Amino acid sequence: MLRTRVLSAAVLLPIVAAAAYLGGLWLFALMGVALSLAAWEFRGMMRKGGFRPEALSLYLPLAAMLVLAQGHWDAYLPPTLTALFILTLSWQLLLAGRTAPTADWALALGMGLYLGWMGGHFLRIRALDNGLAWMAIALVTTWISDSGAYFVGTWFGRHKLAPRLSPKKTWEGIFGGWITAEVAAVLLGQLVGLTVPQGLIVGLAVAVLAPFGDLSISMMKRQVGVKDSGNLIPGHGGMLDRLDSLLFVVPAVYYFATWFR
Repeated sequence: MLRTRVLSAAVLLPIVAAAAYLGGLWLFALMGVALSLAAWEFRGMMRKGGFRPEALSLYLPLAAMLVLAQGHWDAYLPPTLTALFILTLSWQLLLAGRTAPTADWALALGMGLYLGWMGGHFLRIRALDNGLAWMAIALVTTWISDSGAYFVGTWFGRHKLAPRLSPKKTWEGIFGGWITAEVAAVLLGQLVGLTVPQGLIVGLAVAVLAPFGDLSISMMKRQVGVKDSGNLIPGHGGMLDRLDSLLFVVPAVYYFATWFR
């Protein structure tokens, strides 16, 4: 299992690193593909639970949020949301044979907005001054924290964190993730001139938010009775499983960089 995880990471990391370094349309394309795959996995998960989230109401909001982020057009968010609500709900009314149309619409629109808006912060953070460094802080700190939680939880984990949502997560693992996140954030913070206290704040944000992002998707998976969102990435599950923590962390680091720096 560990060997498979490492091999998958060895393949994916250079792709992510290259897109992050190049930025612009390269990163936009990568995020479009990754988030679209995550949306496709979510749709498949919900179908196993008896729901039928419609593709247009899922992908249209996702695409709209990414385009706003890429074009720096957040001022157009209110009319965009208005149009999305009107279009997707009207489209749902035209579909026949739906046993739970309201739930299907809400699931599709909610997840489309969630993935698109939160995922759009990958593009926003890269567009900052020192954007590549800020993005590295968010991504690498999360990955190191995740690895710390995994190894400490595997070796020393005894006390379950949330057995109903994620049976393998332990409080020992959370502590391991917290320590490694703090160390990583303080060291990586040197890239943008963060002081030690500022690095500790970023590390704490990662340590707290990453598990909640993970557990949020676990909640959805448990409701429909699936273990992983998919099997796209050997040893890691699906694309949604890989993005869950980052969708909480990257926006938080972005707002730290823009508001408090």
